[in-house]
Amino acid sequence: MTMRRKWLAVLTTALALVTALSAPASAAPVACAAPAPSTTQPGYLVFDPACDLSGAPFTPLADTAGKPLSRVLTGIRDGAAYRIEVPLRWNGQLVVYAHGYRGTGTVVYVDNPALRAHYIASGFAWAASSYATNGYDVGQGVRDSYAMIDTFRQATGRRARSVIMSGASMGGQVTAVAIERFPRAFDAAMPYCGVLGDTKLYDYFLDANVTAAALAKVPIDFPLTPPADYPAQWRAKVGQILPALGVKVGAPPVLTPAGRTWSDAVERRSGGDRPGFDSAFAYWNAATSLAPLNDLPFLFGLYPGLSGGTGGIAPGNVTDNRRTVYRLTDTILPTFPEFRLNAEVLRVQHTATADPGLAGIPRVEGRPSVPVLSLHDVGDLFVPFSMEQEYAQRAARNGRAGLFVSRAIRGVGHCDFTEPELAKGFDDLTTWIRTGHRPAGDAILDRRTVASATFGCRFTNGTHTVFTAPACPTTPPRP
Repeated sequence: MTMRRKWLAVLTTALALVTALSAPASAAPVACAAPAPSTTQPGYLVFDPACDLSGAPFTPLADTAGKPLSRVLTGIRDGAAYRIEVPLRWNGQLVVYAHGYRGTGTVVYVDNPALRAHYIASGFAWAASSYATNGYDVGQGVRDSYAMIDTFRQATGRRARSVIMSGASMGGQVTAVAIERFPRAFDAAMPYCGVLGDTKLYDYFLDANVTAAALAKVPIDFPLTPPADYPAQWRAKVGQILPALGVKVGAPPVLTPAGRTWSDAVERRSGGDRPGFDSAFAYWNAATSLAPLNDLPFLFGLYPGLSGGTGGIAPGNVTDNRRTVYRLTDTILPTFPEFRLNAEVLRVQHTATADPGLAGIPRVEGRPSVPVLSLHDVGDLFVPFSMEQEYAQRAARNGRAGLFVSRAIRGVGHCDFTEPELAKGFDDLTTWIRTGHRPAGDAILDRRTVASATFGCRFTNGTHTVFTAPACPTTPPRP
């Protein structure tokens, strides 16, 4: 199951929880404490960290005989729930895990990292926070994740000798920002499917929508202060755009010539010509968007103009495409269709930028002082592969290219990784810390390498449904 589907399933469960809180009490015994009112965020509730949303208790991992392999601790600090798990044979090292975007609801909850069992088996303790807020509040995620280092010390009575920061999706941006704002606190980082390009994610959402409208010959606007009925206005515009492209809500697209041109534009804005893109483009156009715009194809529900630019988290519009040159091919000189697209596309000017601190959308400088190993699906069109390339470019400009390793995975979903892929990345990262030997990665800034039919083969380990591309050779190529 992809991270997007998991997120939707979790959101559905959370909504069911809120409904249940207002329902008559059941005769069945209650295993979990009632959600507690937040002490820092009026109107928020903090779900019991000793329980999952399903009601299952959070208990130590055990061996096949049922003998515990760890001890667990939970609590609430400054309006955020937390979980800690320490293996009985602890190696003195800690992983702080940052979760991804959870919508805009008012119930916060903490859950387990995907590599929980691997951490414990490898001797690592882990700690995770719910954050005190939901929404795209990266700054709060950084504060609460950083606080877990001290919370771990207080709860366990022991100080970790080494700390690794890790996180998925929005948690990937939390990770990238945390190691820059608190460089002495962490020894390494492992973001995955992360928003490593901060506001460039919103630029990508803008690019996808304005190019679609231009190619469909449908005029659109970008209100900095959208009126209350703007979602309805946007739905009407999308209703005109979709037939011109050959896209239908909830069904695989049958692209028109304009739709195929749009696919070319999105491919280059999301990471460049690469294997499996056609299957990824079909997958994400058949997917419906996030609530409340889940009656639109995925990318159309993310148009930044719906929120004035940043989903309400930043004071202004951070998107800008005034200097963006939209390409449809990889030729040296632009083609006539490219000149025409660039002449007709809606241009938007930013009124705000990424924040140098922890307000709004915090900036990712690309200036790591510790080893960073990241993974990304090449077909992810929610948080696109271009986020990896943006971070690699920033790190190179800052003279930190040697501290960043990126691995491409041949999947189309968001955070669609197998456990072996993640475990291999984590093990290679910890070896890097211990030995100083930089592990292998993919040459994600080399256009020809990315366009190769075998791109992503080396580090893909397992089946990724829907992804369609020429099969990898029996022996993966070395970069």
